[in-house]
Amino acid sequence: MTDATRVLVLSTGGTIGMVQTADGYAPVAGALAPYVAWIVESSRGELPAIELLELDPPIDSANATAQDWCTIARILYERRDAYRGFVVLHGTDTMAYTASALSFLLPSFGKPVVVTGSQIPISRTRSDGRQNLIGALQVAARPDLPEVTLLFGEVLLRGNRAMKVDASGLDAFASPRFPPLADLGIDIVVQHQLVRRSHGEPRLTAGRLGEVAAVRLFPGFSASILANVCRPPLQGLVIEAYGAGNGPANDLDFLAAVEAATAQGIVVVVVTQCVRGSVQPGAYATGSALMRAGAVPGYDMTSEAALTKLAVLLGQGHDPATVAEMMQHDVAGELTRPA
Repeated sequence: MTDATRVLVLSTGGTIGMVQTADGYAPVAGALAPYVAWIVESSRGELPAIELLELDPPIDSANATAQDWCTIARILYERRDAYRGFVVLHGTDTMAYTASALSFLLPSFGKPVVVTGSQIPISRTRSDGRQNLIGALQVAARPDLPEVTLLFGEVLLRGNRAMKVDASGLDAFASPRFPPLADLGIDIVVQHQLVRRSHGEPRLTAGRLGEVAAVRLFPGFSASILANVCRPPLQGLVIEAYGAGNGPANDLDFLAAVEAATAQGIVVVVVTQCVRGSVQPGAYATGSALMRAGAVPGYDMTSEAALTKLAVLLGQGHDPATVAEMMQHDVAGELTRPA
């Protein structure tokens, strides 16, 4: 049964629903449902009514694939009109990738999609899962946050701006390049001026995704590594460069590998490996060399957003020049171009 006053909780797996096994924590089908039901029932109406749907089988997010992003997006899209909002329970390891991907796979969705999880299973006495689930349900029931977000701890972040910053802390996610959309204290305080409004009809772009990869530069990075990565069937590459988008401009073999990749139709996007800041084309000669070789700036996109956006755009069948141009412009609130 569906009811447009309810919130759909889609459990994909992850720590929040894991149980202890001989090999460590692992997702087990059905383990989460009693805890979710108890939290909602014991709220005495403070939380919205829900329906719980679980992926079968549930996955550890370290095993998540790009096809899983499409599966999640399709489930949400097909049920869009039946619920007031959606909560996606997910493992933390690749949560930022999924939240980013959903923002591109569900353009103009127009309803809250809140991705959350926990660092401690909800079955444990001291679990952050209860707080995160409660916050996510409250946000998903609101009409004023109609975009894909990531909730963790005391902040609500735009999904395609979030990154995991702590492997064990309970404030595991941050958005260093864009302010939180809301703070979850005694009250939920929404920064309404930051919330992205929907334009146009809701669509689903979850089909075939492009073949993409990412590499992180380091001193002595070998051009042969880049050349080996840029073989068929690769269509897009994200380079995590230094600082404001700089690379080894004196390494002619490296620049030749970038030029060869773009010449064969591979879209090469440069983002910064810094936690804060943006790629600034033309600020340094070392960055200009990458652009002359055919790469395009990703400005302040996270690596997760750049990779998922690139995969979605290439999967839609756009030619490389069009994708390269679109990667430099805001599509779902994922980037801010310098003035």
